[in-house]
Amino acid sequence: MPAVRSVFLSDIHLGTRACKAERLVDFLREYPAQYLYLVGDVVDFWAMRRGIYWSAAQNTVVQKILRRARHGERVIFIPGNHDEALREYVGAAFGDITLHAEYVHQTADGRRFLLIHGDEFDEVTRHHRWVALLGDAAYGALVRANVVWAWVRRRMGRPGYWSLAGHVKRKVKKALEFMYGFEDAVMRSVRERGLDGIICGHIHWAAIKEVDGLTYANCGDWVDSCTAIVEHLDGRLELVDWNREIALPPPPQAPRRLLEPLPPEVELADVLHRADGIL
Repeated sequence: MPAVRSVFLSDIHLGTRACKAERLVDFLREYPAQYLYLVGDVVDFWAMRRGIYWSAAQNTVVQKILRRARHGERVIFIPGNHDEALREYVGAAFGDITLHAEYVHQTADGRRFLLIHGDEFDEVTRHHRWVALLGDAAYGALVRANVVWAWVRRRMGRPGYWSLAGHVKRKVKKALEFMYGFEDAVMRSVRERGLDGIICGHIHWAAIKEVDGLTYANCGDWVDSCTAIVEHLDGRLELVDWNREIALPPPPQAPRRLLEPLPPEVELADVLHRADGIL
């Protein structure tokens, strides 16, 4: 029996140093499913033009996805802007993986969700390519700085994970305006199509929330936040924060007994008498 009905992943950015492939491998191991949706930017062709970084863990991610497809899990790949070259092959099947420009997923409780990467609603990506490339490079520098900051925090003994990139997004007004504008645009499209919600990616800002009776869900990313959306067997959607999951302390265990208790029939005087005889 699968742990969940569906798993939705986006913005993995394979081919870059920023990709948290080791954590994604652990996540995939814990969440088998009936459906696996790859909602764009799985491979970062933009970054790979500047230089390719492909670790053993990234190979393992690809192998796990292919193995899940071979073993009967339905895998659907919706390319994003960073792997837009694959959009030329929409409608084709690569083995057991099919490519779609977008997809409508029906949950176990009957709700219908539009699955789309989301760059279609980003005016900068669509009409100002050089600005998008510049912003991508700046975000990459911020993520690399985050790696250094995480190392400093570990050396200082600070627990948990703190995202420098996430902090900047929350504090910079223009970033907040962009994210809220993106959400408004995608929700208008959902309402016009008569659907119940959307599951997307692109902005690296994980969320599940209700907007005027419709559901907005963003998968987040695997370069910083390490988040995913999962659908449980009853149709309920959940945002899984894998950084938080692995940072949780282990459950407390009962202290181990160094000595077994004495049987009730043994008297203290008898014990002392035997000890005195040994000594």
